[in-house]
Amino acid sequence: MTSSSSSSSSSDHESSSNRKHDPSSKLDNNVDLAWSESTIRVNAGEAAGLDRLNENSPLLSPSGAEHDFLHEEHSKQAEDEFQKTKSIWYLLLLTLSLGGLQVAWAVELSNGTPYLLSLGLSKSLMALVWVAGPLTGTLVQPYIGMLSDNCRVSWGKRKPFMLGGAAATSLAYMFLAWIREIIGGFLSVFGADPESRGVKVTIIVVAVIWIYVLDIAVNTVQASIRAFIVDCAPSHQQEAANSMASRMVGIGNIIGYIAGGINLPKYVWFFGGSQFKDLCAIASIFLCSTIVLSVVLIPERNPQLSGRPATGQPGILSFFVKIFAAIKRLPPQISKVCVVQIAAWVGFFPMLFYTSSYIGEIYVQPFLEANPHMTPEELDELYERATRVGTFALLIFSIASLATNVLLPFFIDPTYDNSPAVANPHGEIHSNITGGKSFLDRLVIPGFTLRRAWLLSELLFAGAMFCAVLVRSVQAATFLIGLIGITWALALWAPWAIISAEISRRDILYQARKQQMRSLARDQDLDSADSVNGLDEDSRLKADEDAPDQAGVILGIHNMAIASPQFIATLGSSIIFRIFQKPRGVPGDHSLGIVLACGGFFALIAAYFIHKISDDMPDPEVAMYAAEQGDLINSRPGTSHSKRSISQSRTSLDRATEARSGSYSAGLEY
Repeated sequence: MTSSSSSSSSSDHESSSNRKHDPSSKLDNNVDLAWSESTIRVNAGEAAGLDRLNENSPLLSPSGAEHDFLHEEHSKQAEDEFQKTKSIWYLLLLTLSLGGLQVAWAVELSNGTPYLLSLGLSKSLMALVWVAGPLTGTLVQPYIGMLSDNCRVSWGKRKPFMLGGAAATSLAYMFLAWIREIIGGFLSVFGADPESRGVKVTIIVVAVIWIYVLDIAVNTVQASIRAFIVDCAPSHQQEAANSMASRMVGIGNIIGYIAGGINLPKYVWFFGGSQFKDLCAIASIFLCSTIVLSVVLIPERNPQLSGRPATGQPGILSFFVKIFAAIKRLPPQISKVCVVQIAAWVGFFPMLFYTSSYIGEIYVQPFLEANPHMTPEELDELYERATRVGTFALLIFSIASLATNVLLPFFIDPTYDNSPAVANPHGEIHSNITGGKSFLDRLVIPGFTLRRAWLLSELLFAGAMFCAVLVRSVQAATFLIGLIGITWALALWAPWAIISAEISRRDILYQARKQQMRSLARDQDLDSADSVNGLDEDSRLKADEDAPDQAGVILGIHNMAIASPQFIATLGSSIIFRIFQKPRGVPGDHSLGIVLACGGFFALIAAYFIHKISDDMPDPEVAMYAAEQGDLINSRPGTSHSKRSISQSRTSLDRATEARSGSYSAGLEY
């Protein structure tokens, strides 16, 4: 019975493997994925039933062993489907939700500060309000990552958090946009005057609280989308997927900033009649529609095939214990990226939150010097025009960022992407890369790696920020902001590509180790089925102990490295504003330029740490083949796998190098 099942499964797997490398099958990727998902779910259901029987009846353990083998084969076939090279349309749909999220971010970044100032908040207090972003990013994203890693909903472990977070973000935006009417109307029921100081203070307090609610919802969406991209993109296309993600972010920024630069009440008055209300409505529509498209059209691995989740939800104490343990286990490559992010984001934070206000302050200076005694109504009108001018500078920034994301990958020498390399029955490794160089291959600049481009972009950012405190014209300031769009493009691409490639590579090696342990357990000539089951159980326990942290936890830790330094930036900004700022409407306020210039020093520190990151990335497919042949794990004495070294034939290594060097151009042409 077991022998026939094994033969049948082997035949099915061989057929799947042949189909995987047939070029004509690429057009049917989505159909194959859908069929594979439905088949796996049926088998998963049968698995649950057999598990329950085995728990109640030890006499059925041989059947359970046979089922484990079949379950393993189905899981391997599903993994093969997800490791196929994906089309550019698949990557576009996979990352589309990140573009919708960026529209929502653009509204908060470009109009959040002016909106809070219009409510009556001072600049020094406003800087402390924006601590909501780093605080929620430091705590929420790792926690959501841990929860989604343990989610076992059959249609995906990231999708429930994407949908729930999008709905919460939309509600938070709409409440914030209408907060004057909601709070003022509610208090007026009790006889309070909507124009009284008490009502205005209450509106400010509730708005600050709601900023925290909004950031919690946005971080939930962002954590789940980033993990979703890592999970669904093949290991050899992680760099390409993150490049596409950065393009979607650039498009989302452009949409958000174009909307912010238009007088929206003139065209979409039905959304609320004010600029901020219209922007919040547009952001909610884009966010929800793009997430629904990604969730519906992109299949996710069935998490029920990954085994049982950790028992219970992590409490506050256990959450911190697990996070700090995961930080200690971070691979060196990911640790270095996190160190870079800690330094870089001290500079990025003021640039993102204060750019529109910085341009606006330069714009209003001549008007304030000409007429220093404007009425409050005239000041409101002047600063509203200034906000639109600042939003236009952010639009130029986004266009420069998108252009960099579109053009720069053609010139980058890829080091973190790998083309799929597979072994034939004779043990030879074949790459999907064909002979000869294409036009796109000739565009690649040898030695101009993603890491080096990232380093140069940080130096560019530092120079632009040092100049920010000196410029006094809107045109010069807009040019500087547009220039650092190049830095922002690399910041959205390079760290995520390096981390995603490392996560995917480690996951492949872990799956290969588990497969090898199970194969060793089945290959032993033992006396009884109970012994086989016992050995298999020991192998599973050993593999589970060595299991790497999943994408949700690692990306959550990476976001902690992004969010935590923003506390430093927020505190430093608040101190600088306290010393140098002048009251609203008084000319000569250059405090925002000083804040931006301080961020340039930290960009230099980030460039130094980027220099320490390695450009070398082992080919995960070659490593997986080595693991399956016993090269990465010492097997039991006396077996045919024992004491084999990690070595490949010269031909295999040459083919792996060829696959790695040509992968990105192939990824653009498939």
